[in-house]
Amino acid sequence: MPLHYLIVLFIGIPILEFALLLEVHGIVGFWPTIILIFGTGFAGAALVRRQGIHTLSKIRHEMNIGNLPAPQMMDGIMILLAGAFLVTPGLLTDAAGFALLIPPVRNKIRFWLRKKLEQNMRNGYIQVNVNRDN
Repeated sequence: MPLHYLIVLFIGIPILEFALLLEVHGIVGFWPTIILIFGTGFAGAALVRRQGIHTLSKIRHEMNIGNLPAPQMMDGIMILLAGAFLVTPGLLTDAAGFALLIPPVRNKIRFWLRKKLEQNMRNGYIQVNVNRDN
């Protein structure tokens, strides 16, 4: 990952989050802003737990019938990422976290990742070698 992306991620986003929280504080006040931060954290944690348990159940079911649960595993990773976003104080990370908890959003991300993977394989950036030992 190029350095400028890391700078944006680790410096730019927290600054933007802080500025947004200050703006919200100016509009609604201190305590409502604090309640909003904690409320989204608790609500997000509950939703992540619920969806995570449901996704684990789907993974187990797929494995029990002999299928590779790749879509469900990708959902699990996105739900885990949503949890990390939701426990991070800030409104932008909360929005990203809640978006990842919406199944159609996860489907679009999965579709985009699959297309990107296929494109990289066609261009030779990714090679897959299969070695079958019987």
